[in-house]
Order: sequence, then C-alpha cells, then structure tokens
Amino acid sequence: MSLAATRHWPLPDTHNIRDLGGYARSNGGTTQWGRILRGEALHPLRDDSVSRLIDDGLTLVIDLRGPHETGLTAHPFREHTTVAYRNVPLFDALAPIAMSETPFDMARRYCDALDKCGTQLAEVLRAIIAAPLGIVLFHCTAGKDRTGIIAALLLLIAGVDRTDIVADYTLTAAADGLIGQLRERALSAGGRPEHVERVLASDGATMLAMLDHLETAHGGIDAFLAGIGLSQSEVALLAERLCG
Repeated sequence: MSLAATRHWPLPDTHNIRDLGGYARSNGGTTQWGRILRGEALHPLRDDSVSRLIDDGLTLVIDLRGPHETGLTAHPFREHTTVAYRNVPLFDALAPIAMSETPFDMARRYCDALDKCGTQLAEVLRAIIAAPLGIVLFHCTAGKDRTGIIAALLLLIAGVDRTDIVADYTLTAAADGLIGQLRERALSAGGRPEHVERVLASDGATMLAMLDHLETAHGGIDAFLAGIGLSQSEVALLAERLCG
C-alpha cells in the first residue's frame, strides 16, 4: 500500500479526510501520524464514523467555511459535548466565487488569501496551538482550497519540502466521488463547465504559485507568520503539535 493510500482515513461516508503525518522534515525525522487531519465537509458523517474519530483521539474541529455553507447542513461536532468546534470563515475577506464566470485563476485566489486573510489564518493557527491534546481536524467544503492553504502553512512550519507540499495538495484529485458531487451541484446551478472544472481542479501549479508568492511577496514562511502576528514561541508550538 502506498503512503498516499495510508494517508486517507478510511471512513466510508467521506472521500477526503487525510493525515498530515509521514512527511520528511528538512532537519530530520518526519511529521507525526494522528496529530492533524485535513478534510472536506463533515455533515455526511454517520454516528459510527463520528465515534471512530472520537475513539481515535479527536479533540478539536476547525470549520473554515462561511455562513452561506455552514447554514445549509447540521455539523456533527457543532454542539458536541466532548469535541470542541471552531468556525473561522477563512475567505470572508475575499469576494465569493461565481461559478458562472470565466476565466478564473485559483492560484490568484490563494495568493489573495495570504495577502488579505492574515487575521483569519492567525486565528486558525492559534486554535491549533490551544487545542487539547489529541487530534485536530480542519476542513472546508471540498478539503482543497481553504484547507489546502492551512495544510501548506503547517507543513512549511514543520520543515517539509515544497515538492511534498505540492504533492499533498494534489491528492484531492483522487477524491472522485466528492469532486463528482461538487461538479454536478455546480453545473445544476448554472455554472459554466470550463469554469467549474478550473475551480474544482487541484493541479500542482496552483499550490506552487502560492508558495512562490509567499516567498516573493511576504519573505517566506517565517516572515509571513511574524507579519500576521505569531510569535516565535507560537510557531515552535505549532511545529511541536505536528512533529513532537
């Protein structure tokens, strides 16, 4: 079984919950399994899948979606008694995506998120730092865009190579069932096929463009984190959360 295959958590009612463990770090060692998970919308989870996550140590869920998404379905952890729930609408500072318009540059949107969503990014990272011991799961709708940005920042903090970060991003393309559902929904709502495909794509060039922008416009991950207000001790705690 490949490393990518073991990365996907085998929950029958989800397509794209993935573990950030097992990636090589520049200073030696790897990121740890069962510390931080990335995922898609969680409303399809059945009770047995919820119980499985709790039994495996889930303590915090961070929902990156906006109110136009969170109000549509009940979240299985929003009112949970043992798992904390935080909602941080990551893209609130950005204009919504209109599926009927084309062309669309997803890489530009990721770069805009770095430029304009620093407050929200810092809130998410601090929530991870403050989480009780156990597993943190952050998610959006597809587990690709907002989730992909947070995952990339965490892996950079851990000292993971850009090649592996880009590869981690592209794994969403294997979630055929999920992408198919989102495609059908967007097309039914009047989205232009070429625009829908661009929005749903997870090609490596998109993440690579964001990583380049992080370097050229923000001076790299350390300068970026300092710029959004995180202290060096907070950054160390984030690295410890994923690697220690």
